[in-house]
Amino acid sequence: MNILITGVHGFVGTNLVQALKGKHSIYGVDIVSPDKEGVIKTFTWKDLERGKIPSVDAIIHLAGKAHDTKKQTEAKVYFDVNTGLTEKMYDYFLCSQAEKFIFFSSVKAAADQVKGEYLTEDVVPEPKGPYGESKIRAEEYIQQRWPDDGKGKRVYILRPCMIHGPGNKGNLNLLYQVVRRGIPWPLGAFENRRSFTAIDNLCFVVNGLLAQEVSSGIYHMADDEALSTNELIQIICEAMGRKAVIWHLPQGAMKGIARLGSCLHLPLNAERLSKLTENYVVSNKKIKAALQIGRMPVRAKDGLIKTIQSFQNIK
Repeated sequence: MNILITGVHGFVGTNLVQALKGKHSIYGVDIVSPDKEGVIKTFTWKDLERGKIPSVDAIIHLAGKAHDTKKQTEAKVYFDVNTGLTEKMYDYFLCSQAEKFIFFSSVKAAADQVKGEYLTEDVVPEPKGPYGESKIRAEEYIQQRWPDDGKGKRVYILRPCMIHGPGNKGNLNLLYQVVRRGIPWPLGAFENRRSFTAIDNLCFVVNGLLAQEVSSGIYHMADDEALSTNELIQIICEAMGRKAVIWHLPQGAMKGIARLGSCLHLPLNAERLSKLTENYVVSNKKIKAALQIGRMPVRAKDGLIKTIQSFQNIK
């Protein structure tokens, strides 16, 4: 297949190129266009507008504004990029010869917090904040123009939870830096369960959507196993060859410190404590059923160890 990947030079794009380059011809669209092994050519967004991109069989739309946990990004930027670029690419797809369109949304488009045991595709979306709101706006634009499968076009909206793997620079890297410095984990008294997405599992799913005739739809993406933050700390330490130091300080005391942190603008505040200790389990049953598989190829623990070991190789 000839495949066009937007945001091809990003973390997910780089890994997808490595996973797909042996079987497909890959073109890219990005704000930068250096040579990249496995990519025939990277085009600019102006090239797209001028119709200079060759005909392709599938489009994978990754380009977007990532969630800014420091909240320094203006809301307009999220909507300009996450919604605006998606509208542009989807309009291009509908007028093109491409048969498949894979849009990378996020579970944050569905819910900022999970109500109940786990998050499924049946949830009524209630995003909070411009990141999730801009993603759901993009999803709505696509769904309002959903093509008839009988016309040969398939559309997939993927909602992955936290993606990790070699080259990732997100929150997992920040947690690794805390552990690397030998700082004890003080929130051991809190028990929670969270889902993650190993990049290898994500690439496997994308490859399956390209290779098989899967019905158009919204699909959540997650590893099979959900882990507690305490388990995550233990996995990080195992990957580093260290013994985990986890303090089980009273929950009430930690909540009090977090409230004080909110007033004094400290690293541990009420919002961050909630994010570190809340449950956020995502069901991947629908995508596994669609691909007719019993389990994801990579276990959550194995994917996380691979990610942490990659951090250690960065000088």
